[in-house]
Amino acid sequence: MIEEGLKSELQKQGVYVTTLEDLYNWGRANSVWPLTFGLACCAIEMMAASMARFDLARFGAEVFRPSPRQADLMIVAGTVTKKMAPLVVRIYNQMPEPKYVIAMGACAISGGPFKQGYNVLKGMDRYLPVDVMIPGCPPRPEALIHAIMTLQEKIKNQKLTGPDRPRHLNADIPGDFPVPVYGPHDLEPSKNPGVWHPPLIKR
Repeated sequence: MIEEGLKSELQKQGVYVTTLEDLYNWGRANSVWPLTFGLACCAIEMMAASMARFDLARFGAEVFRPSPRQADLMIVAGTVTKKMAPLVVRIYNQMPEPKYVIAMGACAISGGPFKQGYNVLKGMDRYLPVDVMIPGCPPRPEALIHAIMTLQEKIKNQKLTGPDRPRHLNADIPGDFPVPVYGPHDLEPSKNPGVWHPPLIKR
């Protein structure tokens, strides 16, 4: 490792010293391509974040792709009904690795004001690995920009080797997740046990 002082002096001379891992993650973090995908009112705030006033393009995430095969970020923006949940998982499975998920708004995180309803999923994290959650109903565009920046920091700190490397660099971990089906009373399975575990309640 090179000392920070020496690195700073070299940068003043126009010489930048880095590692392959930092360069690789820098390129991925600054070219996040979200999927053109929205479920409810949070999607209006997502659209506003990409417009001129908030200008999501400043952070390298302005290219909303029309196909899941060209995107690496799913922003679950809005209420996820149980009728829609299998389709969301299926779209996620069609995205190439590495891929990430942002749950935008109270509905996508926990069901929001519809949590007690029979037809609303109580959080997308029951079926997909959510990387960043944005609270609010609906969250403002600035909150989405902050979530994108948080995701970029996560990408920049990922390791290329070792036990802490991300899922897409581990051949033993599958990238597809089971798609729930419509059962007689509820979705089956009701959750993905590889992603979500109910909290322990101590009585």
